[in-house]
Amino acid sequence: MSTRSPHLVCISNGHGEDAIATAILQALQQIYPDLEVAALPLVGEGLAYQRCGIPLLQAGVNLPSGGFIYMDPRQLWRDLRAGLLRLLGQQFQALHYWSRSGGHVLAVGDVVPLLFAYLSGCPYSFVGTAKSDYYLYDAMGHPYRWGAGWAGSDYLPWEQWLLRSRRCVGVFPRDTLTTKGLQRLGIPAQDCGNPMLDLVMPPPAPSPFASKTIVLLPGSRAPEAYHNWQRILGGLMPHADQPFVLLAAISPSLDMAVLSHALEPWQTIPSPLAGTCAWQYGQLQLILSQQHFREFLHWADGGIALAGTATEQAVGLGKPVVTVAGAGPQFTRQFARRQQQLLGESVMLLEEAQAAIPTLTQIWQDARKQQQVRANGQARMGRAGAAARIAQVLQQQLTPVQTESR
Repeated sequence: MSTRSPHLVCISNGHGEDAIATAILQALQQIYPDLEVAALPLVGEGLAYQRCGIPLLQAGVNLPSGGFIYMDPRQLWRDLRAGLLRLLGQQFQALHYWSRSGGHVLAVGDVVPLLFAYLSGCPYSFVGTAKSDYYLYDAMGHPYRWGAGWAGSDYLPWEQWLLRSRRCVGVFPRDTLTTKGLQRLGIPAQDCGNPMLDLVMPPPAPSPFASKTIVLLPGSRAPEAYHNWQRILGGLMPHADQPFVLLAAISPSLDMAVLSHALEPWQTIPSPLAGTCAWQYGQLQLILSQQHFREFLHWADGGIALAGTATEQAVGLGKPVVTVAGAGPQFTRQFARRQQQLLGESVMLLEEAQAAIPTLTQIWQDARKQQQVRANGQARMGRAGAAARIAQVLQQQLTPVQTESR
């Protein structure tokens, strides 16, 4: 008998999910260096995997919706016209070919990668990033609407069925509340925390700024992020008489020239940070960077955000965040309201962007409110180190396969 090194494929369906999956895979490879890993990104090009040298079962493709078809049926139609069904068929075929030699599937995201994992016929684990029982109940445990929680969890019966499969050997929900809900339903979920926070660790050096700092998060998907950027700027400019440092964390996927064009009323100034650009408008100092996301989140005293994963990470770091609804397709009013349900009192959904700075200022002047925001952030997002904890569990499941020597 000889021992064949086990192999694992990770299926994810979104840019944030790709990054989370990559953090887990890197932690897993540190404790299991012989593990052969690959990835199958269902949405987008899988750049997070490629940056880490993780091979793809199939080259990723960008679709018009960016993966947000559940928030706007028109986006589904656009994706269908762009070849969504053909792409799904090709992705499943690639998974089927990989699964012939056996292995373990790690699904990261929602029911779509979970279903792919089940259909592979292999043992699988699931890291749930999309669903949470916080969507069902407020801080007092009252349902947000009549009938909420009828399934006993935010995971619906057909999703619970996939999680109860004998081949599903690991279930890792995004928060403690959801974990307890699934455990009450007899699903052996494990509370390892939320790997989103691991993506902004370790903490950087202390902030170099003496003034109050606000991180600006317009999102990562063009052209939506450009519209969000203009809305954020429109809310800032009426407060030019206040000395704030504004740290704009810009996704590498966005065109800095487009963002800079919206700053015509602002004056360029020397930047205090290497690799950044800076502008001044009245007493407002604005610094743009595509390289300092982690630093900007940690240094900020609060945030103005029209983003998904980045907002959750800011909340997890104990920051108060204000937001306004955008035009979509991701950051719609429906998305913003659901995000507020998910993240609780750490997020303030405003009608007008001009109210963002006054709202943050009011929070900074209330020590009790600041403490509540920090405590709420830890309750909703957990503590850092989840990727390593999940990897430890996966390592125990991935025992080498015995094969006959020939």
